[in-house]
Amino acid sequence: MTFDDHVRRALDELPRTLAKGLDNVAVVVAEEHPDDPDLFGLWESAEYMPDKITIFRKPLTEAFPDPDELEEEIRITVLHELAHYFGIDEDRLDELGYS
Repeated sequence: MTFDDHVRRALDELPRTLAKGLDNVAVVVAEEHPDDPDLFGLWESAEYMPDKITIFRKPLTEAFPDPDELEEEIRITVLHELAHYFGIDEDRLDELGYS
């Protein structure tokens, strides 16, 4: 399974009610963040533009060489960034175990 497949699977496995709440948001994969190469994911929102969630391949694959661990961390990263999209802050994500 490719990295993109793991990201797609994480999105496909979202509960239906959560998936229905996604409106005007793009989820993309990039190699790494240019200013923070250790960053796993990023949610961005700009006025008059769709929201964007980027999942960064290189830091995730380097930190999690085991395929099962990589898949789980991709799922956690996708959920973490989607939580920001829905307005959940870092403190609450820590409480939920998605930090």
